[in-house]
Amino acid sequence: MVSLGGIARKLFGSANDRVVKSFQPQVNAINALEDQMRALSDEQLAAKTVEFREQLANGKTLDDLLVPAFAVVREGARRVLGLRPFDVQLVGGMILHSRAISEMKTGEGKTLVATLPVYLNALAGKGVHVVTVNDYLAQRDSSGMGRLYGFLGMTTGVIVHGLSDEERHAAYACDITYATNNELGFDYLRDNMKYDRAQMVQRGHNFAIVDEVDSILVDEARTPLIISGPLDDRSDLYTAIDAFIPMLKEGDYEIDEKQRSANFSEEGTEKLENLLRDAGLLKGASLYDIENVAIVHHVNNALKAHKLFQRDKDYIVRNDEVVIIDEFTGRMMPGRRYSEGQHQALEAKERVQIQPENQTLAQITFQNYFRMYEKLAGMTGTAATEAEEFGNIYRLEVIEVPTNLPIKRIDEDDEVYRTTEEKYKAIIAEILDAHKRGQPVLVGTTSIEKSEYLADRMRKEGFSKFQVLNARYHEQEAYIVAQAGVPGGVTIATNMAGRGTDIQLGGNLEMRVERELGDVEPGPERDAKIVAIAEEIQVLKEQALAAGGLYVIATERHESRRIDNQLRGRSGRQGDPGRSKFYLSLQDDLMRIFGSDRMDGMLQKLGLKEGEAIVHPWINKALERAQKKVEARNFDIRKNVLKYDDVLNDQRKVIFDQRVDLMETQNIDETVADMRHEVIEDLVAIYIPARAYAEQWDAAGLRAAVNQHFDLDLPVEAWAKEEGIGEDDIRARITEVADKAAASKAERFGPEIMTYVQRSVLLQTLDGLWREHIVNLDHLRSVIGFRGYAQRDPLQEYKAEAFELFQSLLNNLRQAVTAQLSRVELVQQPAPEPEPLPFMQAHHVDATTGEDQFAGAVAVSDRVVAPDERDPRNPATWGRIGRNEACPCGSGKKYKHCHGAFESETA
Repeated sequence: MVSLGGIARKLFGSANDRVVKSFQPQVNAINALEDQMRALSDEQLAAKTVEFREQLANGKTLDDLLVPAFAVVREGARRVLGLRPFDVQLVGGMILHSRAISEMKTGEGKTLVATLPVYLNALAGKGVHVVTVNDYLAQRDSSGMGRLYGFLGMTTGVIVHGLSDEERHAAYACDITYATNNELGFDYLRDNMKYDRAQMVQRGHNFAIVDEVDSILVDEARTPLIISGPLDDRSDLYTAIDAFIPMLKEGDYEIDEKQRSANFSEEGTEKLENLLRDAGLLKGASLYDIENVAIVHHVNNALKAHKLFQRDKDYIVRNDEVVIIDEFTGRMMPGRRYSEGQHQALEAKERVQIQPENQTLAQITFQNYFRMYEKLAGMTGTAATEAEEFGNIYRLEVIEVPTNLPIKRIDEDDEVYRTTEEKYKAIIAEILDAHKRGQPVLVGTTSIEKSEYLADRMRKEGFSKFQVLNARYHEQEAYIVAQAGVPGGVTIATNMAGRGTDIQLGGNLEMRVERELGDVEPGPERDAKIVAIAEEIQVLKEQALAAGGLYVIATERHESRRIDNQLRGRSGRQGDPGRSKFYLSLQDDLMRIFGSDRMDGMLQKLGLKEGEAIVHPWINKALERAQKKVEARNFDIRKNVLKYDDVLNDQRKVIFDQRVDLMETQNIDETVADMRHEVIEDLVAIYIPARAYAEQWDAAGLRAAVNQHFDLDLPVEAWAKEEGIGEDDIRARITEVADKAAASKAERFGPEIMTYVQRSVLLQTLDGLWREHIVNLDHLRSVIGFRGYAQRDPLQEYKAEAFELFQSLLNNLRQAVTAQLSRVELVQQPAPEPEPLPFMQAHHVDATTGEDQFAGAVAVSDRVVAPDERDPRNPATWGRIGRNEACPCGSGKKYKHCHGAFESETA
């Protein structure tokens, strides 16, 4: 029976279809200009950019220029890149220009699609940011598409790890800037730690197109970007506490895999207290006494390190370091660290050198960073499942763009086995069968451990003709992905999100040329070899097509449908045939955590034999429902986290805007005077309460306070004894003396030096208090939930308390600045060496697990450090390192090929 909704869709098309069709008139208009554009010379085509900018200056809008601008880009791409955007790519570009998310399947040319709205919006001269998931893609796309922009008379910059502030400033000043989300957010926070407006590298937030928008604005946005600096070394404490965990038995703690939490039972707490007391680490009688707060934090981290974190799944140990594995991409993330002491607990567990902990200096969520842009758009192959989140948080509509050619991929029903052993046997049999047919196979796993387990099983079966693509081998990942479409090829990969390289049947010509002919000089010989490789690839492609195209085999379902769809979407690009199938077992994480016990009992009763699988569309539907529940729960968590961060964000805007005003204002005497007068007003109100009798005044206290804040010894007691004097008179006298003292100091210093001193004191004091404020809000956030037990809304309570803390910050700022400026004196001495910015690390706090992750460690210091002063094990001591300089870690490689390369890939 067909539903009314289904009949309506057949008659009128879906809402998405109607939106896509609405762009057709503009597509027709662009196509109508094609012959006209082809008739132009290269110089005439490039001159269109100047013409468009003049039209904008004369009152035309970007929407008015869309059709001719897209026509110019299409013709420019044909000439420069050898690529002519299809009509559906024009539609994708219009969707991006209209502030929406363009969902386009893998292989549909999203990189080229972005050039259309990027060029159009860059005409305004305010800068356009193209956001990628890693530095490799930022460099690749800026280099490739930069040729097109350069041909059309526009400048292109790229922001990657390791650039100096001057290089960053130049890149942001370009018409178009490619960068990762981490670099953009990190630069924003760094800019708001500078003391000179000219040192700030970003020039505003006009228009951003986010590639792999679901990965960046959903997965990465689960966690805020934080700048932090190291605290004192406490490695001995971590080592001592780590030794206690193996002494505990199973009943001493409780593990909840679904919530990713670990807690001590009463017996475990008692046992731990005895161990800590014997070691001299426990103060007072109980572990939960107030003086043991830090110890509780350490023991909880140690328990999680041993019982929740798995080596080779959550992290690996390499070069005496604990390196995190990204749960979404399966990549290693050197430089990224769990925070709040969790990474140190893992280092203690694995007996590697323990690095110092960090304190927060500045932070922002990606939601609030990207919402600063006047105009935001995104593109990905999988956004529809997160459409509600994009709409609620970013006000972005998701619009699916039809594929240029119909999708021929066959998505088969899942096969569900009772045990993991049966499942892997079936998978290996299927891989070997496909290999014999000459069909390329991509096997998706959810972790390094599982990819290597499968690889070992296959070797034991006598099959070794496969590639393993996971975090251990990410250096060669682009080439491995590019060659995964060779007939009979078998590639075992962890999650395929954001790899940025197409799997082309027969292989990738560009990659092979780069790898095989990289050292061959340009000329007839090289050209002939390229032709030979192209012909070989074409033959291989025909063989792969004949075998059925790329076969995607998944060994497990992810908790997010989007990740599964990303893997599936690798097959069937550009109208190629393909096939996909998921193999599951009742022992898989998703099945086990979400209740497979009843199903197991039912299958045994039904007489399911070993090696047999259950296959039915109902199973797919049930799994999809489980995934939807997890996605909805994660979305609720992210929404809740964002509500709390919005409170901090409002205050952050005030502070950061205030900093910029202070840096841009030439004369800040008035600001300082206002602060001074407010401090006087507050002091008088405290010691001489309104409508109080003179004998109730605390004149001695006021005199002491004025001395403390203004370095002035005034006869306040004598004034208070005068006949008929009021608090307004005393306030006026103190103000007059304080203003005269400030004016006298300004005269001695001179206006230029005085302004410099005032600005420095204001900015440094503001920054110090803001950091304390962030810590206070973090502590408040961690305990405010308990207000719910008193039937009070924790969010409203948080807002009220945060406002009071912010008012306190402003009050403390006035007092601290006034006191410092009252006491500051000029001293003739050589100028001190400018202090470098602190060693900074950007890290994320995972909203669903409560774990914290660093997203790139960067020594944000332009200070040159002598090689013998660098500690190879501590990047904080390295200072500024040239890209071609030997890496300070002692590997013998150039920095750009060692830690520089690793850190550039953490994004």
